[in-house]
Amino acid sequence: MQHDIRNFSKEKILVSPSLLAADFSSLAAEVRRVEEAGCELLHLDIMDGHFVPNLTMGPALIGALRKHSNLLFDVHFMITDPMRYIEPFVKAGADHITFHIEADGDPVKTIEAIHAAGCTAGITLKPGTPAAALEKVLPLVEMVLVMTVEPGFGGQSFRADQLPKAKEIYEMLRKIGSPALIEADGGVAEATAPGLAEAGVSVLVAGTSVFRHPAGAPAAIAELRKAERFLPGHA
Repeated sequence: MQHDIRNFSKEKILVSPSLLAADFSSLAAEVRRVEEAGCELLHLDIMDGHFVPNLTMGPALIGALRKHSNLLFDVHFMITDPMRYIEPFVKAGADHITFHIEADGDPVKTIEAIHAAGCTAGITLKPGTPAAALEKVLPLVEMVLVMTVEPGFGGQSFRADQLPKAKEIYEMLRKIGSPALIEADGGVAEATAPGLAEAGVSVLVAGTSVFRHPAGAPAAIAELRKAERFLPGHA
């Protein structure tokens, strides 16, 4: 494994640019661009055309990009059968795999399989799924992803109604003493980052707001990091 997400602090804002917003005609250059801009992770959305309607990238593309980047590959499975794809994506270079609680299979066994393959594991949930659905697996994961849009579609507006859920998950993790990070994905930008940070979210998935920022990726990442002062525990 290239990187371990457990080495990152919850007291820092981490930026995970979403590759779906990059220029697909020059992906290696796009990945290098955001890495040089100072982000810590690269968010890779894997869609199967079944769990969500869209299809995106497979292990071969991940493997090709792995040769061009030292970033932590933050892989988000939006697929019906996550167990089937763990091994090929780990072999391709995934460092961390997050899957949906709504997916098929036993989530505990899926987490165990991700760990056995050498990756850290994350769990996520759709906007309509309550935080309580994660209670059984929260002690087992290294990160929880809160979807602030419906998974599978780009260009959606940020859903502020998911902020209470993020805060609830933060309190659930605190109650059990879990060091797991909380990540948010969907409509994340300079304007929405402070509210997320206040709710306990320290990993920000940002696509358009990083890859297509008019002032460039370094400016975009700097803007997102301004939210750090809103994280719980900061003065």
